[in-house]
Amino acid sequence: MFRMTFSRSRYDAIVVGARCAGAATAMLLARAGAKVLLVDRGARGADTQSTHALMRGAVVQLHRWGLLPAVIAAGTPPVTRTTFHYGTDVMPIDIKPRDGINALYAPRRRVLDGILVDAAVAAGAEIRFGTALESVETNGQGRVRGVRLRDRGEHRVMLAADWVIGADGVGSAVAKQVGADTYVQSAHRTATVYGYFAGIANEGYRWHFRPGLSAGAIPTNDGLHCVFAGVPSDQFRTRFGTDPFDGFLGLLSAADVALATDVYAAGPQDGLHRFGGIRGHLRQSHGPGWALVGDAGYFKDPVTAHGISDALLDAERLAMAVMRGSDRALAEYQAERDQFARPMLSVTDAIAVLDWDLEEVKRLHAVLNHCMKAELAHPPGGALPARQAA
Repeated sequence: MFRMTFSRSRYDAIVVGARCAGAATAMLLARAGAKVLLVDRGARGADTQSTHALMRGAVVQLHRWGLLPAVIAAGTPPVTRTTFHYGTDVMPIDIKPRDGINALYAPRRRVLDGILVDAAVAAGAEIRFGTALESVETNGQGRVRGVRLRDRGEHRVMLAADWVIGADGVGSAVAKQVGADTYVQSAHRTATVYGYFAGIANEGYRWHFRPGLSAGAIPTNDGLHCVFAGVPSDQFRTRFGTDPFDGFLGLLSAADVALATDVYAAGPQDGLHRFGGIRGHLRQSHGPGWALVGDAGYFKDPVTAHGISDALLDAERLAMAVMRGSDRALAEYQAERDQFARPMLSVTDAIAVLDWDLEEVKRLHAVLNHCMKAELAHPPGGALPARQAA
C-alpha cells in the first residue's frame, strides 16, 4: 500500500464528497482558477441510491457546463414526456424545447457522478478516492483552516485550505465536526423500494399516486427503468419486511397493473434496493472557513425526485460565493438557497405524508410546479468571479 501524495500542502478549497454536489462544486471552482482537492471515502465508479430523474433546471445546467453531450453519449435515454397518474386520471405533459434543451434525462449515478468528476479533473482539480475525512482542523480563533485525511492503509495527512466544503451527504461528517445546526426538519418521510428492470417501454417519467402510496418508472441507462414504490415509513416493515418483492409487486399492482406485469416478467437486474426514509432538513451551511452543499446542507424526501437538481443548483451558488471569498458571500449563498428551499421542503413534506386524497395531491403538485418555476426564473448563472482572498 503506497502512501498518500498530493501536489501541494495548501489548497484554496478542499471538497469532501465526490458525488454530484461535490464534484460539480469542485469542477466550477477549478474552472474559475481555484486550487481544489476533491476527496471521497468510496471507490470510483460506485453507484448510490438515487431517483436519477433530472428536472429541467439540472439539464439546463449540464448543457451550460458543456456536459450534456457526455450524458447523452453514455446512452442515457431522452425523456420527452412526463405523465402523472392520479388513480385512473392520467395527465401527460410533453417536455417543450426551451433553454437550449429538448428533453430531460435520468442517468445512473455512476454515469452522472463520473462525468462531473472527469470534468473537475479536466479543469485542474485533484481527486483522491478511498480517502476519508478524519477531522476538520481549526485555528486558535475557531476558523476552519484545513483537514486531516486518512486512506485505507491508515496513512494520515494534514492539509490546509481556505475553505473546507462538506458534500458528504445527509450524515455529513463535516457538518458534525463543525457543529452545523439543523434549523428546519420535516415531519414526514416515505419508505421506498426500487429496482432496475429491462423490457419496459420508454414512455418518459411516470408518476403514480394513490392515497397511501406513490410509485413510478424512470428510464435510465443500459435499457433499464428504475421502478419504485413508496409508502409511509411506519409501514416499511409490514410492507417489505417478509417478502420485499411480493410487497413491491402488490403496491405496483395497486398503482398500475400493466407496469406490475412488466416488472414481474422482467425481474430486477440486481435485486431490490430498500430505503427506510429520512426526514428532510435544512442545516446551517456556512461558517468561518467552511460550507455545506447538496444533501449535507439541504435534503428533502425523494417523493418529489428533485434532489439531484437541487444539488447542482446549490453547487453553482456555493462556487460563486467561495470565489467571492468572504464570509458574507457564504451567508448570502445560504439565504438564496433557503429562499427556494423552504417552500420546496414544505410542499414535499405535505406530499410525503401520503394521506391526501387525489384532488389534494394534484393541488400540491401545482404548488410544487410553481416552486420549480420560481427557481428556474432565478438561476445562479453568469461567469464565476476571479478568486479573492478569504
